[in-house]
Amino acid sequence: MSPKFLVVFLLFISSNRIFAQKYRTIENISYCKITDTDGYKKERCKLDLYVPTDRKNFPTIVWFHGGGLEEGNKFIPLELKEKGVAVVAVNYRLSPKVKAPDYIDDAAEAVAWAFSHIASYGGDPTKIYVSGHSAGGYLALMVGLDSSYLQKQGVSANKIKGLIPISGQTNTHYTIKKERGQSMAIPQMDQYAPISFARKDAPATVLITGDPQLELPARYEENAHLAAILKQVGHTKTSLYQLQGFDHGGVYAPGCLLMLKWIKEQEK
Repeated sequence: MSPKFLVVFLLFISSNRIFAQKYRTIENISYCKITDTDGYKKERCKLDLYVPTDRKNFPTIVWFHGGGLEEGNKFIPLELKEKGVAVVAVNYRLSPKVKAPDYIDDAAEAVAWAFSHIASYGGDPTKIYVSGHSAGGYLALMVGLDSSYLQKQGVSANKIKGLIPISGQTNTHYTIKKERGQSMAIPQMDQYAPISFARKDAPATVLITGDPQLELPARYEENAHLAAILKQVGHTKTSLYQLQGFDHGGVYAPGCLLMLKWIKEQEK
């Protein structure tokens, strides 16, 4: 067995030892406020909730799909099913119909929904993790590191138990630069860069990327930079994982399994 597939196999075995239970899925729950009148927001700002039905106080993963902030739809990752966790799979508004920070505001509103509602489905609101792949990882980082977004929703970002982006961008996102007519190749670090909000008291952060030789340009390096800056400002719960042999799309599945393993360790 090659090292690449051995890693996936071991993570799969580990993650499947968590729980064997019954589950249900509730689709298309609106997380908009009643006062929202924007038709596109009412159309897109919905989530699917996947929950265990035979236990209580389970952890919850808020999951943002990828697609460059321009495409994609909510889904429950197969790798996260039947693992003893709830999953909140989120749709959010997309560029170019909206521009920054609208999709970040949507992400924050969805996380706030989880804090407000997960207890009514049996989950523990002190065990909420925020994750996503690619653009979804970027949204997870923005919501967790720039505390102003959740503050607008009446929630402290520090209540998030863990940020676990998979191949998320830590500089200003490509699409935001595209919206401005800026170069896609030259990095920007401004108010839309998660790294600009690295702070000592941020939630525990697990950064997962694929192989530097196979990933998107500088994606591993961006994550390594964020890890270094978090440590420099005194954040003591930062981890960085590089999954060799996996490209940007391929790292999603083993990244989910690694996330489950890490969550299991936090819940001991």
